[in-house]
Amino acid sequence: MKKMIALITALSVTAGLLSGCSDKEEKGGKIHLEFFQNKPEAVGTFDKLIAKFEKEHPNIDIQQNNVPDAETVLRTRLVKEDVPDILGIGGNATYGDIAEAGVFYDFTKDPVVDKVIPNYVDTLNQLAGNNKEVNGIPFATNANMVLYNKEKFRELGLDVPRTWDELIGTAKKIKAAGEVPFYLTLKDAWTAMVPFNSLVANTQGNNFFEEKNEGQASFQKRYGEASDKMLTLLKYGHKDNFGRDYNSGNKAFANGESFMYLQGNWAISSIKTINKDIDIGTFPLPATNDPKKNKLVSGVDTALTMAKDNPYKKESLLFINFLLKPENTKLYMKDQNSFSAVKGVLQDDPTLSNLNPYFEKQQITGFPEHFFPASIPIANLVQGFLISKDEKEFLKKLDTEWDKVKVRQ
Repeated sequence: MKKMIALITALSVTAGLLSGCSDKEEKGGKIHLEFFQNKPEAVGTFDKLIAKFEKEHPNIDIQQNNVPDAETVLRTRLVKEDVPDILGIGGNATYGDIAEAGVFYDFTKDPVVDKVIPNYVDTLNQLAGNNKEVNGIPFATNANMVLYNKEKFRELGLDVPRTWDELIGTAKKIKAAGEVPFYLTLKDAWTAMVPFNSLVANTQGNNFFEEKNEGQASFQKRYGEASDKMLTLLKYGHKDNFGRDYNSGNKAFANGESFMYLQGNWAISSIKTINKDIDIGTFPLPATNDPKKNKLVSGVDTALTMAKDNPYKKESLLFINFLLKPENTKLYMKDQNSFSAVKGVLQDDPTLSNLNPYFEKQQITGFPEHFFPASIPIANLVQGFLISKDEKEFLKKLDTEWDKVKVRQ
C-alpha cells in the first residue's frame, strides 16, 4: 500500500489539486475549503467551531465532510487524485502510510508545532517511519485507563492501586468479597486492545517497532510479560468474559456490576447516560511495580493536517490554528470527553482531571496498536490468544505476520 500511495502521489497529486482550484472560489473572493474528518460523533462539535470560525473569517467557508469508513474513502480519493484541503484523521497506521508517502504538508518550520505536546508529535513521526518532516498537528487525544466505581471502592475501603501488585491485590480483595473486579467485554475483540495497549506500551521497552523492523527485536522476546499479565486479568473478570460486548459492559458498569472497567475516556458519556449519578474515578492501568515507570497510554485521536500542495495554505493554516486556541480545544474536550494535545490545556471534568499530572509531566506513551498495519488483525489475534491461552503460538504468529508485511513493502 505504501508503494501504491507513493506512486499516486509522485505522478498525480499536484495535478489533481491544482485542477480543483477553480471550484474553491466564488465571485467576490469567498474561499470554500473542505474539512474532511473521521469522527461521526464529533460532527456537531465541529459544526459549532466552524460557525465560530466563519463568523471571525467571513471570507472563508469551511465545508465539513464526514463519511462512514473514512479511512477507506480517503485512500480511494487518493487514487482519484482528490486530496481534501484540511483533514482531521486518527493517528494510526493509515496516517503513517499517507504521511510517509509525502501527501501531507510539512509543518516543521511552522510555529503551530510549538503549541502542542512534543510526545504526540514524536508519535506521529514514528508512525510515518521516523519521517523528518512534521506532517500532522495533534489536536484531540484519548487514553486507555481503568474506570472505577468510587462508591464501591469506599465500601471496601480500597485505595487506588499504583503498581501491578497492588492492582492484583485489589482485585483479589474484591473477588474475596464476592464481587466482580473487572467487567470484561471480550465478545468485541477491539476491547482487548485496552489492556493490551496499556501493558505492552509499558513493558515492551523503548523503540520496539523500530528495532523490530531492523531485525533487532521480536514479539516472542519482548511481549511475554504483557501476555502473562493479560492472562492474569482474565482470572478477575466475570463468568462470561467472552460473551459480553462493549455496550453490555457500559450498562453493567453503570449499574454497579463491577468495581472496575478496562476502557477509555470515550466510554464515560455512554456510562453516564445510563446512570447519571455514578461516581466514576479513573487511573492508568499500572503495568509495572514502579509507579514512576507507569505511563498513561494516550494516542492522537485526531491529527490536523492539510494537503501538501494546497493552494490555500494561508487560509487552511488559519483554521488549524483556530482549532488549537485553548478556548476552542476546551470546547471540543468538554463535548467529546477527550484530552487535548495543546500545551497547558487540561481536563476540568473531575472524572478525568486526576489524570492531568500525566499530561503535565508528559508521562505518556503512545498506543502500540497504532503501529500495526491494517493487514495484521491485531485485535482478533489478541482475542484468539485470550481464548486459547497459547502464549507461545500467539507471539510466534505476531512475528510471522509482521515479517510477512515487511517483505511485501
